[in-house]
Amino acid sequence: MTDPTIGSLRVNGATLHYEVRGHGPLLLLIPGGTGGVASYDGVADDLAATYTVATYDPRGMSRSTLDDPEAEQQVPEHAEDAFRILELLSPGEAARVFGASSGAIAALHLLTTHPQRVERVVAHEPPVVEVLPDASEHRALIARVQEIFRTQGLMPAMAVFATGLKKDGDTTRPETVKLPLQAAARAEQTMANLPYFLGHIVPSFMSYAPDLHRLETLSDQLVLAGGQDSRGELPYRPAAFLAERLGTELLHFPGGHTGLTTHPVEFGELLRKAFRS
Repeated sequence: MTDPTIGSLRVNGATLHYEVRGHGPLLLLIPGGTGGVASYDGVADDLAATYTVATYDPRGMSRSTLDDPEAEQQVPEHAEDAFRILELLSPGEAARVFGASSGAIAALHLLTTHPQRVERVVAHEPPVVEVLPDASEHRALIARVQEIFRTQGLMPAMAVFATGLKKDGDTTRPETVKLPLQAAARAEQTMANLPYFLGHIVPSFMSYAPDLHRLETLSDQLVLAGGQDSRGELPYRPAAFLAERLGTELLHFPGGHTGLTTHPVEFGELLRKAFRS
């Protein structure tokens, strides 16, 4: 791996850890879930042959510290963090942005609030369940997960959350996937981020409703994407819904919701094509 340039950026209520590698136009990779900079280890070096690749630990995750660890998290503030990174690294120049999962939600908001700073956004399975016709069911799921987290603890709550993300009627256990060595080594950090993710990110991000009319006017700057293997699952469905609503094609990446980790080479190749087209 190429050694990145490492920096920190002071933002409202937090200090962000960010890393930059490569040369060329700026490509900002926004992590999702419990991931941070390391979630892009499988693709960052390859993309850095074409782009200046920047990524960061979202506020409260890994090395990006919060002034108040109990502060409520809001999508607009996370999107503003991404904007501040863009302003720091490519002032006045439109950048390419990729976001995965909750990072894709932040990317959608970044597009709607700062479209002039974004050449193209690729949003992979943003779980904006509020756009779905059965949104009330998913609100109930999130409320139930928070109650179980409060009364029974982390792992019982995660079990209910994971079940709720699967396809309707799917009672199978998740398939065991052999992860690349780097991804397996991240497991400890992933577990450390899990309570914050479940308690602060999930309820806020999954109750976020994007501005559909605004996205319609910006649809030529947006590529919605889903995993080949996650059709019908909850995070996939909003991406498919939005693509249909905006009249755009849904781009399918290899793997499922975590295809970035399980199929990094193929994922990176398709991502490069998405920004070239």
